[in-house]
Parts: sequence; structure tokens; C-alpha cells
Amino acid sequence: MAALRRTPPLAVVGTYLAILAYVAFALFPLYWLLKIALTPERLIYSDGTALWPSALTLENFRAVLFATDFLAYFRNSVIVSLGTAAATALIAAAAGYAFSRFAFRGKRLVIALMLVTQMFPLLMIIAPIYKIVAALGLLNSLTSLIIVYTAFNIPFATFLMQSFFDGIPKDLEEAAMMDGCTRLQALRKVILPLTLPGLGATLGFVFTAAWSELFFALMLIRSDDTMTFPVGLLSFVSKFSVDWGQMMAAGVLALVPSCLFFAFIQRYLVQGLTSGAVKG
Repeated sequence: MAALRRTPPLAVVGTYLAILAYVAFALFPLYWLLKIALTPERLIYSDGTALWPSALTLENFRAVLFATDFLAYFRNSVIVSLGTAAATALIAAAAGYAFSRFAFRGKRLVIALMLVTQMFPLLMIIAPIYKIVAALGLLNSLTSLIIVYTAFNIPFATFLMQSFFDGIPKDLEEAAMMDGCTRLQALRKVILPLTLPGLGATLGFVFTAAWSELFFALMLIRSDDTMTFPVGLLSFVSKFSVDWGQMMAAGVLALVPSCLFFAFIQRYLVQGLTSGAVKG
């Protein structure tokens, strides 16, 4: 029977080749980003089609770090993204738990309204949002971006967390409450550890969405002190030219926090998948 189940060598080779091709396809844009960032400005157009530049330089990175306001944009994006991810995950976890565990009047209406909010084009609602933010005196502030990003990410994050709560048997919660835990204690000690994969997925999705968002940041932010990274990238584009080297160098540097964030989240994803009810 083992011989019958043995995978043919050609199938194994084909599988690895397919995986290798997919990885190369996915990583090629990142390689091209790094390649242009390391190319001297005088060679960007002459070596534009070469797989590897004829010369390498770190001048683009030095210019971005020390001759521009990139570090300020970088700091602002980190504050906005982390603040949005934390606020959204907290609210979405509470709302998702409520939708999953409780039956209350108007529940379907609330869910329907949350779905409806995802159907409006951003161009339709940017003017009302601008007026509300201006009336609150929050224009040109990172707080306005955190509030707006949180509001727009809560519906999807809530449904995502609800699906994870739905997958956890209610018997575990009831057993903890029978042992003397209150509902909040059962939620904190039993349920939340099992939803770490959901929290990780929610944090990752919201962080990525806030980190790369441009439309609201462009409309609500005017001063250089509060610009986020996507808006700051536009400073490399002038009326008659584009500084490709510095723009690509800034793009490479912008990948660092995302990679570190997901590396941190991955640890909790694995922890959440390997712990819980079956742990002795």
C-alpha cells in the first residue's frame, strides 16, 4: 500500500518547480524595487532593462534618510498604522464576540448596516468626512486618520473576528463559567487565547490597509509635519521629472516595518494554532 501511495518523482519535481516559479513571480517586483534603489541616478535609464545594474550605490538611501523628511513620514505612518490596528482589533473583537454569542433585537439590522457601509465609493463620502473632521478641529492631525481608518476597517474586521468566535464551541466557555469564572474571565482566559489567529489576521489586515492608504491621507493632511509615508512619496514626483532612485529607496525602507510587524504577528499565530482546549 505504501508503494501505491508513493508520489512519482516527476510529480515531486513538477510541484517544486511550480512553487519556485510562483515565488520568483511574487518576489520579482521587490527585486526590481531594490535594483532601482541601488542603481546610480546616471544609470537608471541606461540600465533600465538590465537584470542587474552595472554599478551599485547607497546614495539614494542616504539622500532619503538625511536629505528628505522621510523619517518624519515614516514615524507618522507607524503611529497611524499601529493606532488603527490596535483600536480596530479591540473594537472588532468585542463586536465579533457579541454577534457570535448573543441574540439581541436589531442584530440583523446592525449587520446589514455594517455591510451597507462597505458599498459606498470613497469619492461619495470624502466630502462629508472632510466637513466632520474640520468641524471637530482635527484637520492636519494623525488622530483624524486613526479615527477614519478605524471606522472604515471595523465592519470587515468585525465579521472576520465573528467567524473565529463562531468556530469556538460554546461548551468551553460554559465549562469555564461553571468552574467559577465570570463571562469576562472566561472570555479572557479561554476564548481569547483560541482567537489569537483571528486577532493576528485582523491586526495584519488593518495594519497593511492603514500603512498603504493614500486617499484620506491626501485629503485630510496638509502640513509636512503630519504627512504619512504614502503622501510623502509624492514629494519625489515633480512637474517635469520623477526621482526614481530615491522613490524606490524609500519604498524599500517602507517594507521594513511591515516585515517586522508580520514577523511579530506570526509568532502569535503559531501560538494560537497550537494552544487552547487540547492543551493539557
